[in-house]
Amino acid sequence: MKFTVKILTALLLSGIITEAAYAQSKDDFNPINTGVTSLGIAPDARGASMGDLGAATEPDAYSQFWNPSKYAFAYSRGAVSLSYTPWLRKLVNDIFLADLSGYWKLGSEDNQAISASLRYFSLGEVVTDTAGDTGGQTLSPYEMAFDLGYSRKLSEKFSMGVVFRYIYSDLGFSESYAGDNSTGASAFSADISGFYTTYPMVGRNECQWSWGFNISNIGSKVNYNHGDNPAFLPTNLRLGTSFTFPLADYHNMSVNLDLNKLLVPAMPRRVDFEDTTEGELDYVKAYEDWQNMSSITGIFKSFSDALGGIKEELREISWSVGAEYNYNQQFFLRAGYYYQHPAKGNLQYFGLGAGFALNVVRLDASYMLATAQTSPLDQTLRFSLTFDMDGIREIFGKK
Repeated sequence: MKFTVKILTALLLSGIITEAAYAQSKDDFNPINTGVTSLGIAPDARGASMGDLGAATEPDAYSQFWNPSKYAFAYSRGAVSLSYTPWLRKLVNDIFLADLSGYWKLGSEDNQAISASLRYFSLGEVVTDTAGDTGGQTLSPYEMAFDLGYSRKLSEKFSMGVVFRYIYSDLGFSESYAGDNSTGASAFSADISGFYTTYPMVGRNECQWSWGFNISNIGSKVNYNHGDNPAFLPTNLRLGTSFTFPLADYHNMSVNLDLNKLLVPAMPRRVDFEDTTEGELDYVKAYEDWQNMSSITGIFKSFSDALGGIKEELREISWSVGAEYNYNQQFFLRAGYYYQHPAKGNLQYFGLGAGFALNVVRLDASYMLATAQTSPLDQTLRFSLTFDMDGIREIFGKK
C-alpha cells in the first residue's frame, strides 16, 4: 500500500473512508470529525452481522465494546474471545483490526464481573511521498487501545458498568530536512453503561425484553504533532433494546434495535458563513473556538450546534436493526441493516452472519454488503472465536 502521510492522516482524522466521499456535494456533506476513528469499528462478527448493534443483546465476551454492564448478567463464569477483521479490502489488502476481549465473574453471588480488551488497528505499510519523491520513509502506522472494566447488578433486573481506557495512535513520521519530528498521541477515556432486562409473559410464552445504554470514550483529546493538531475522541452515545421470544422448543428469535449519536460538535464549515470579509473572520473565530473546545464542553455542544438546529441533530443519529435466530444456543443465523444519513457519512449496509457453539468454543462469522458499489467497506468479513471458561473447567473436571 502506498499513501502520502498527509493524506493518510487526513483520512484518519476526518473519518472520510465511506462512500459519501464519492457521492455527496460539498454543500451537504458534513461528517463529524474525530481522531482515532478505529475505536468505532465493531470488533466482533456477532454484532456486525446484525448491522453493528449490541447495546441490549444477550451478554457475550464482546460486551466490552457494546455495553460492558451486560457482563453482570452473563450466564457463563467467564469467556475469552479473539477476532480478526480485514478492513477496506476493496482499496488495500493489509489494513486490519485485531481484538482480544474477555471477562470473569467475581464472588459466589453471581452479580459482578471484571472485564478487559485489547484492540490493535494496523494501517499496513505506508511509504512517505514528499514533493513527488517516492524514495521516502517506510513506516507501519497503527492505533491501539487497552481497557479494564467493572460491572455489577444493582437489582435483579438492572446493572451498571464502568470502563477505563488507554489509547495510543501512532501516525508519526519525521522529515529531518524539514525539522519535523512528529510523534504518536496518547489519550485516556472512560465508559459508563447500564442494562435492564425483564421476562414478560406473552400468551403462554416467557419472553425476554432488555434495554441498554453505553456512553463510550469520555475523555481527553488526542493531540497529534506535539499538540498542534488536537482531535476529539469519538465519544458516542448508544441506546438499544432487544426482544427475545420462543418459536418452538429449542428455537428462539430476537429482534434488536440500536441508536447511535457521536457526542462531538460539528466542525464549522466556510460555506456556512457569508462570503464576505466579515464572514471570513466569523468563520476563523468559530473554527478556533471549535479547535480549542474541551472534550467535556464538546459533549454538551454536540446537542446544540448553533448552526445545525434540530434537523442537523437528527441527521447525526444512526440506527441499526437486526435479528438473531438460535437453535438450542448451538446454531445461530443473523441478519441486520445499518443506516447513517448521507450528509454524515452515508454508511448504509446489510450484515449477514452465522455461528456455531459447543461447550468450549464458539465460532462466528459475518459478511457486509454495502448498498452502493462505490463503498470501500463492501464485502467486509469478520471472524470471532470465543472460548467458554465453564466449558474448559468441565473438561478438566473442575467445578
